[in-house]
Amino acid sequence: MNALLKFSGLIDGLSERVGRAAIWLILIVVIISAGNAVSRFSLNLSSNAMLEVQWYLFSAVFLFCAAYVLKKNEHIRIDVIAGRLSERGQNWIDVFGIIVFLLPMAALITWTSWSVFMNAWNSGEMSSNPGGLIRWPVRLMLPAGFVLLILQALSELIKRVAFLTGAGPNPLAKEAGPSAEEELAEAIKKHQVAPEVADIVGMNREMVNGKEGEPK
Repeated sequence: MNALLKFSGLIDGLSERVGRAAIWLILIVVIISAGNAVSRFSLNLSSNAMLEVQWYLFSAVFLFCAAYVLKKNEHIRIDVIAGRLSERGQNWIDVFGIIVFLLPMAALITWTSWSVFMNAWNSGEMSSNPGGLIRWPVRLMLPAGFVLLILQALSELIKRVAFLTGAGPNPLAKEAGPSAEEELAEAIKKHQVAPEVADIVGMNREMVNGKEGEPK
């Protein structure tokens, strides 16, 4: 089990690095999208290649971050029943779901999408849009993303089996500190409070300046 846990740790590290790198693609997509909008409506210029780059990168964010989200245990759950079970019961549900649903589905998509990529590679498939891009890079993203998801699913399976056998901690335990939703709510609260504080400080300054300018 120790060897399997080490293997799981290597997969977790890979998913972490790929996920954090893919997050930066969101910024790139936003910049490209803004550039496309400005060039189209201000300069009356458009580029199918730049539009397709935007779509490609947007797809890459979802495909390459899927394993990262699974590692963080942030995917959507239906906790109507599972939330009432014990920690062992919740882990058994995950073991069943990973083996019966996640791994077969991901393996099937990887298998079928690989042949699509190979056809695009061998034929040199191009976009049907004028000035569009070659298709094989975006075709490759699908099997690559699902291979990462398969690896992370195996890692999650190892961690849950380790917990059930008493060889590891509970992988479903929430990390210490605020959740992503709580951090977002706190940031929004600060953003809303900051202008109010600035207005109060400004009013106080005006009052002080007004008093200083009064004749004695």
